[in-house]
Amino acid sequence: MSRIVYLNGTYVPEEDAKISIFDRGFLMADGVYEVTSVLEGKLIDFDGHAKRLARSLNELDMRNPISKDDLLKAHRELVRLNAIEEGLIYLQITRGAPNDRDFLFPDPDETPQTIVMFTQKKPGLYNNPTAKSGIKVISIEDIRWGRRDIKTVQLLYPSMGKMMAMKQGADDAWMVEDGAVTEGTSNNAYIVKDGKIITRALSNDILHGITRAAVLRFGQEAQMEVIERDFTIEEAKESDEAFITSASTFVMPVVEIEPVPSPEINRPIASTATGASAQTSTVERRMPIDKTTDPSSTTCSRRMRSWSRLLLTAPVVHPADR
Repeated sequence: MSRIVYLNGTYVPEEDAKISIFDRGFLMADGVYEVTSVLEGKLIDFDGHAKRLARSLNELDMRNPISKDDLLKAHRELVRLNAIEEGLIYLQITRGAPNDRDFLFPDPDETPQTIVMFTQKKPGLYNNPTAKSGIKVISIEDIRWGRRDIKTVQLLYPSMGKMMAMKQGADDAWMVEDGAVTEGTSNNAYIVKDGKIITRALSNDILHGITRAAVLRFGQEAQMEVIERDFTIEEAKESDEAFITSASTFVMPVVEIEPVPSPEINRPIASTATGASAQTSTVERRMPIDKTTDPSSTTCSRRMRSWSRLLLTAPVVHPADR
């Protein structure tokens, strides 16, 4: 049985969902999205995602075509119809499909917006084995547009960043602008030094992460000092710990960062790998953050796993889903 998806107020099998070729989300990346986690069939921090959705729409001078109550009902119905215990709900709203392609925005009274939602089953979302070993990151130049606080569907460069990381034997990339880390390709970035959590302050430069807000709140409750400021890759290398947060990874330790450039690494992204020798040289040149040989035994991994559990407790589960 195929997935049931939501399209403009109706629930249909995924193969029957049709969108116009003139939809501005398709032609102009003129749309916003949100991803809400589902654990034990319950929505995680729905209110935070709904609030950020409304902000993103407002910043793009786009109407909100669905009420918060109706949006919640649709999320719950998709969870029910697709029997989601652990997974994600992807939501996308575009400016709609006018009669033809045009740079000018269509009249919102004449062009209804497009609303799409679908589920993704993710067994092991909570007990992710990667949380025990941690991830490896590289750094890349941040050349995205200036309004990264708006959660738009313009995701080509983050996608390219993940591909660059994969080609270098890493898991993700931290983006750097004017010498400072902005964020990961799909997550917020943090370091810990002398018991202090350090992360870039909220601005137009980064996405205002929902999980970020929860983690910083928990950090303060744990009597850890939270400092919101820029930090560099070099500072990250010298930190005691590093981690990322997002709706789909919750809290994930970073255990290796920034391979030293090599000829194999600097080839164009479309080139093919040069074999095991290139991969070996890349791995050997990485700067480990943790000094132990078993990343799962580090303070960082233990604390991050503990915080991941905290993130799934009552405060972030929608009250009606508890």
